[in-house]
Amino acid sequence: MGWYERLILPRLIDCAMGQARLTGLREAQVGLAAGRVLEVGIGSGLNLPFYQRDLIEVVGVDPSLGLLSRARQHVAWCHFPVRLMQGRGEALPVEDQGFDTAVMTWTLCSVQDPLATLHEIRRALRPAGRLIFIEHGAAADDRVRRWQTRLTPYWRRLAGNCHLDRPVDQLLAAAGFRPVTLERGHLIAGPRPLTYHYRGTALAG
Repeated sequence: MGWYERLILPRLIDCAMGQARLTGLREAQVGLAAGRVLEVGIGSGLNLPFYQRDLIEVVGVDPSLGLLSRARQHVAWCHFPVRLMQGRGEALPVEDQGFDTAVMTWTLCSVQDPLATLHEIRRALRPAGRLIFIEHGAAADDRVRRWQTRLTPYWRRLAGNCHLDRPVDQLLAAAGFRPVTLERGHLIAGPRPLTYHYRGTALAG
């Protein structure tokens, strides 16, 4: 890992993901979590203020030590236990069927293998467990989607492997998740190739 990934990228991600326009999306989704929670791609801990106070525990996994260091600054004032772990979505360092809820916000775009990551989340969830997600990805409009495909090779080099064109709904279905709620569209203002989102909840098929 080079100096950009170690020193610069965690700060850029923290700044970009901390934008006020994303806060409303976070609050609405993260507040749905219950029981013992696995957050995949916890980053700098920006979701922590929006969890309900009565959670059993939040286990946060992220590959970036720089972002996990920032997340630890939030842990002291949480009203529930928080455990932070370094790990990749494709090989989550957690037990089978140990969680009531999994949370994934702006994570599926940047993992190396999104389908493997979703299979790992299914493994970690209890049979009645629920996945809560907010992800940006492939747009419904053909013109926008073509621009996403053109931009992704350049964008991912600057933005920590972030892909603009992953079909989130198709990936969920391929991994055996059944959407309970699903909203799609340009949920925030900004350039159309960057702002098409999928937001919802899903159960393992």
